[in-house]
Amino acid sequence: MRRIAIVGAGQAGLQLALGLRAAGYEVTVVSARTPEEVRGGRVMSTQLMYGPALALERELGLNLWDEQTPRIDGVRISPTDPPGVLAPERAISGALDEPARSVDQRVKTSRWLELFEERGGRVEYRKVTAEELSGVAAGHDLTVVASGHGPLGEIFGRDERHSPFQAPQRALACVYVHGTRPDPTPPPGYLRMYAFPGVGEFFVLPALTASGPCDILLWEGRPGGPFDCWGDVRDPGAALERSRQLLRSYAPWEYDLCADAVPTDAGALLTGSLVPVVRHPVAEVAPGSYVLGMADAVVLNDPVTGQGSNNAARCADRYLASILARDERPFDRAWMHETFAGWWEHARHATAFTNMVLDAPLPDHVQHVLAAAAQHPELARRYVNGFADPADYQEWLMDADRAEACLAAVSGRVAG
Repeated sequence: MRRIAIVGAGQAGLQLALGLRAAGYEVTVVSARTPEEVRGGRVMSTQLMYGPALALERELGLNLWDEQTPRIDGVRISPTDPPGVLAPERAISGALDEPARSVDQRVKTSRWLELFEERGGRVEYRKVTAEELSGVAAGHDLTVVASGHGPLGEIFGRDERHSPFQAPQRALACVYVHGTRPDPTPPPGYLRMYAFPGVGEFFVLPALTASGPCDILLWEGRPGGPFDCWGDVRDPGAALERSRQLLRSYAPWEYDLCADAVPTDAGALLTGSLVPVVRHPVAEVAPGSYVLGMADAVVLNDPVTGQGSNNAARCADRYLASILARDERPFDRAWMHETFAGWWEHARHATAFTNMVLDAPLPDHVQHVLAAAAQHPELARRYVNGFADPADYQEWLMDADRAEACLAAVSGRVAG
């Protein structure tokens, strides 16, 4: 049986590893941390996953937390103008066709690591440098790099065609909390997002952590603006207090809901920033020896559109199918490029949409469509469901001519 190494133990790497083990492959995962270290560490993301990505987990029997995890049944996007004042006439609210969910990656990946070993997989608990990848590749038929942090991701050269940004576009901070009061605005169970022109965004999303259901408060601040204020925050309590200070001025209705909130645990804080980038998918680590990048290692999007874990799940699914279809033929460079291209056919839409959202102001045709979505529920529903599959946006939102046709169709139905 063919031997496959996966460097990185997050959503993408472990989903692929468990899928390969189910098919009988000899798989080694290299993880920088043990399950205990993951559980006891800091939160890693907001990991919002929509219906299509969750279905891929269910196909592999990896949906271990469905019953405990709060459902996210829809999305409400509320502009503010000026800050501290809602503009309800421009709000977009719609139900999701399938509920979304968010499971703390500390909970998920620690258990998946254990499950992988229980199912006969081999885990090496160590950090791998870029220089060590040649040795890993020499001992396996295929090596996949599923970790884009630090120098490891940089072995894959930057693809300038799809990487318009040279610097972070948002300062990020998220804190997990218990004790928020329910949003009194119907319908319940919706992800809430607020847009502050020229300042950034704020999100509240239900999630599951080790201590039970919680809420995640996520800040996306434009660099140098008032939401770019996390450099001196060292613990979740301080982050929650800073969040309250911001909410008091920018979203006082959310400040009231967070008045009694407390951090879920000592590791319930993540701050930082990233440069959105698309990298070339294949790297030569020794003469004639190549490794294949996957998920965030080669396509890293800002979390403002919630695509990270969804991209990771889809990438793992596409790579799994390609590996199984290869049989005994070599995993050569051409196959690696072809495999990535199959996933990029989806991921390119998520990247294009995310980059457009980051690079405000939005194009005029997009602004016109979103204004119409605030008035027409069927258009709002289509827009929020596009987060689950951004490829749909190509049909009616991203292109100016198609957006014009969409608006004409909506107007015609209303007039009729």
